[in-house]
Amino acid sequence: MASASSGPSTVGFSSVDASVPSCASSSASGVKRPMASEVAYSSGMSTKKIGHRGVDSSGETTYKKTTSSALKGAIQLGITHTVGSLSTKPERDVLMQDFYVVESIFFPSEGSNLTPAHHYNDFRFKTYAPVAFRYFRELFGIRPDDYLYSLCNEPLIELCSSGASGSLFYVSSDDEFIIKTVQHKEAEFLQKLLPGYYMNLNQNPRTLLPKFYGLYCVQAGGKNIRIVVMNNLLPRSVKMHMKYDLKGSTYKRRASQKEREKPLPTFKDLDFLQDIPDGLFLDADMYNALCKTLQRDCLVLQSFKIMDYSLLMSIHNIDHAQREPLANEAQYSVDTRRPAPQKALYSTAMESIQGEARRGGTMETDDHMGGIPARNSKGERLLLYIGIIDILQSYRFVKKLEHSWKALVHDGDTVSVHRPGFYAERFQRFMCNTVFKKIPCLSRPSMRQRGLRHARQS
Repeated sequence: MASASSGPSTVGFSSVDASVPSCASSSASGVKRPMASEVAYSSGMSTKKIGHRGVDSSGETTYKKTTSSALKGAIQLGITHTVGSLSTKPERDVLMQDFYVVESIFFPSEGSNLTPAHHYNDFRFKTYAPVAFRYFRELFGIRPDDYLYSLCNEPLIELCSSGASGSLFYVSSDDEFIIKTVQHKEAEFLQKLLPGYYMNLNQNPRTLLPKFYGLYCVQAGGKNIRIVVMNNLLPRSVKMHMKYDLKGSTYKRRASQKEREKPLPTFKDLDFLQDIPDGLFLDADMYNALCKTLQRDCLVLQSFKIMDYSLLMSIHNIDHAQREPLANEAQYSVDTRRPAPQKALYSTAMESIQGEARRGGTMETDDHMGGIPARNSKGERLLLYIGIIDILQSYRFVKKLEHSWKALVHDGDTVSVHRPGFYAERFQRFMCNTVFKKIPCLSRPSMRQRGLRHARQS
């Protein structure tokens, strides 16, 4: 992966759960491409609207008055073209100017010398920093043909959950990638972030920060629809039992009643303190690796004056799952036409921290679908799926004003909007002291104790 967060939902993967059912309006795998009448742009007669996201009179999701089916088709046509054209260019080192390049191609419905004919309205497709993002994908072991196969071979699946800003979310049919619509300011901030993001990934590809694989824009119906392609944190093939969006703040950090009515609500900090007051227990090596990764990631975010991010955590309870009937669980059918795809490197929570964790320890460390093994206070076995989300919030003047106003009425240290340095420190302290804890281990006898015991035996 929605969260009912206190602020606007931002890119960096919002609290959307890819394990929830897809919307009725989304295409299922294998469905033929809709005809023009089915993908025409909405007339604006929407029945309900959240931000730019609406639902038209026929029940189909719209975004900026463009139907979801038309948007999905434009995304797949655009990515197919841009990745294909990029493959003809020789590989080389990334240069500073590569971060600011924007390529544009027009897709008339009747087709052109460069683009195929299609059943959608005319649109323009823009690709931001194509060479830089190609490098990012290569760094994570994503080959161009795998990227195209995942995103463009089967229809994208629309997720019903949306962020508080009304973003649209799609997941690729193989569960590898999430596509999210983003606002102009968020896309602009990501562009500015790219050189620093490049430097950080070169130094440390194992991170809980979002993995950005592409930034694009569909110009349709006179509107700009910007999208970002990211790693999918929450596999749909694993049933999640609990989900939390944690900031380390307590001010208004409780899920709303509307959120609680969802099949899998996104709970918040106060809910966690009430539900799991003793925290979640990790093997000592796993705990140390996780906290070191969080510390390093927070330092990066602080250096860019980024704040108001969250830790998205979904919990799979192994013991509960073993007692549940399997009939209702969604299972994937394996695509026998193609070998098992190469998963993106460092894309799971386990891979993101295991570079720091030593093998062995008191807890099993097998890769359970990428989840981090843990236990609750009852001793139940858990798998944690975690990642830092909503990272495109810079501590700008608006946020400073918001914090000053809140601090007048409430304790300034408890609100989620705070200066980046304090925010990072509070975030780490909450995660590593309250949320995650080491499994108590029996202390090994000291050399003196062993010597006394040996003397008594002799």
